[in-house]
Amino acid sequence: MDRNSVKFLLLILTNLFLFGASSSINHGYHDFLECLIHEFQLSNSATDIIYTPQNATYASLLLAQNLRPASSSPVKPDLIVTPFHVSEIQAAVRCSRLLGLQIRVKSGGHDYEGLSHTSASEPFVIVDMRNFRAVNVDEKAKTARVEVGATLGQLYYTISLKSRTLAFPAGACPTVGVGGHFTGGGYGMIARKHGLSLDHIVDAKVINADGETLDRKSMGEDLFWAIRGGGGTSFGIVLEFTVTLVSVPETVTVFRVTRTLEENATELVHKWQYIAHKMDENLLIRLFLDLGRSPETGNRTVVASFAALYLGGTHDLLAIMEEQFPELGLIKSDCIEMSWIESAVFFARIENRTVDVLLDRTPVGGAGYYKGKSDYVSSPMPVSGLTELWRFLLEEEGYDLQFSPYGGVMNTFSDEETPFPHRKGNIFMILYEMGWRSESESQARLDAIRRLYGFMARYVTRNPRGAYFNYKDLDIGRNNEAGNTSYDQASVWGLKYFKNNFKRLVRVKTKFDPSNFFRNEQSIPPLGSYLEDGLHNPY
Repeated sequence: MDRNSVKFLLLILTNLFLFGASSSINHGYHDFLECLIHEFQLSNSATDIIYTPQNATYASLLLAQNLRPASSSPVKPDLIVTPFHVSEIQAAVRCSRLLGLQIRVKSGGHDYEGLSHTSASEPFVIVDMRNFRAVNVDEKAKTARVEVGATLGQLYYTISLKSRTLAFPAGACPTVGVGGHFTGGGYGMIARKHGLSLDHIVDAKVINADGETLDRKSMGEDLFWAIRGGGGTSFGIVLEFTVTLVSVPETVTVFRVTRTLEENATELVHKWQYIAHKMDENLLIRLFLDLGRSPETGNRTVVASFAALYLGGTHDLLAIMEEQFPELGLIKSDCIEMSWIESAVFFARIENRTVDVLLDRTPVGGAGYYKGKSDYVSSPMPVSGLTELWRFLLEEEGYDLQFSPYGGVMNTFSDEETPFPHRKGNIFMILYEMGWRSESESQARLDAIRRLYGFMARYVTRNPRGAYFNYKDLDIGRNNEAGNTSYDQASVWGLKYFKNNFKRLVRVKTKFDPSNFFRNEQSIPPLGSYLEDGLHNPY
């Protein structure tokens, strides 16, 4: 380090306690900017990528689809950095460490608990990856290189420009960001045939806590294992992924059939539990439960929607349904043949639009308040349990439940192959969502979904009760002080998300980020934090 760098570092350390004690926006901004410009030789154009609350653009950058986390957290980021170049991210990491700032990384905005843009501790900086969204498809090699700020819709659309018979297994919502989705799992409508998004990651680039850029070879297999299901933001800032694409027919078939309680929905849902995970792996039938009106009486009722994708034509699909699920009464007019890319628009529930709508980054319906929770089911619920479930749904508006079937290729992976452990033995996953429009409704709505979750305990997996990491839930092992998590607290949510893989994730974290620089309220903690607290060593 040269003389000028030493002088500048001393200046930073002298000012550090002022920044931490007062959390002064102006002081923090100038320290951070000076660090970027002088310590890391970035040009004065660095001012173009840094936003404070005084900037008109700040509020729009901070806006996320879920308004609930920000509404309940008084702590806002001192700075938002929107880098265009890797060197700017490296500088942001190094300057944040020098100035004692936390970093939160935001790629898409579909964040169930707002951990990408809120914090229980202060001060913190957001690195917003919106400008890192390039997608490059190699049709011949059947691979794609995708930056983390791209959306699923952009990835799907770019693939479709190259081929009608290549696809990628990921979620149904096109405005979800690639970064969080891939590193936590990535379930979608072809999961029973092709697995999860993370199962197709063959390389990645990550910036570590020292500001170094690593690929699979230089990071090693332990870290590469960890970021494929254990979350990327516990270990660094993921820049991009290289993924393998999958082959699909030129023509696929979709349907969406709804039935009310008056139309035997209870019997159909009960039967679905026994067969959806056993059917032809080319067929995935997802089940949605919410409220509607009975066409017969006009009274409020539970509506069960069966939404399906079949990798093939209508004729073959009808034969499968007639043999395995005749009770649904599927007929030819219920089925629509289309290309795989058109099915992405269909399942996004975007009506009367061409496939270029997948490039729109604005969520359908706009921003609102919501809370999500998740479960895994290994044995079908009895009819009596479903009847009780209907009572919860009928008593409180705003519920949206999704039952997503497993089986097929999902059964071929061991629990330890990736940090994502919810494979063989699960027949379906449940997502519970509660949505509302006004902040004043928040407590009542949160109480309602927590009551439902408590009721469902008897029907879902136990020891541990599983949960999906991409549907983060701070109710699990509740502890809101980032970086101050004891093993007992962390293991509550860690074992639910990762089962025994949590222990290996802690070891990887300890090796690659022992100072716990990359952290949030449910990040993987390093082993050293347990020892420093005088806690029992779990290993």
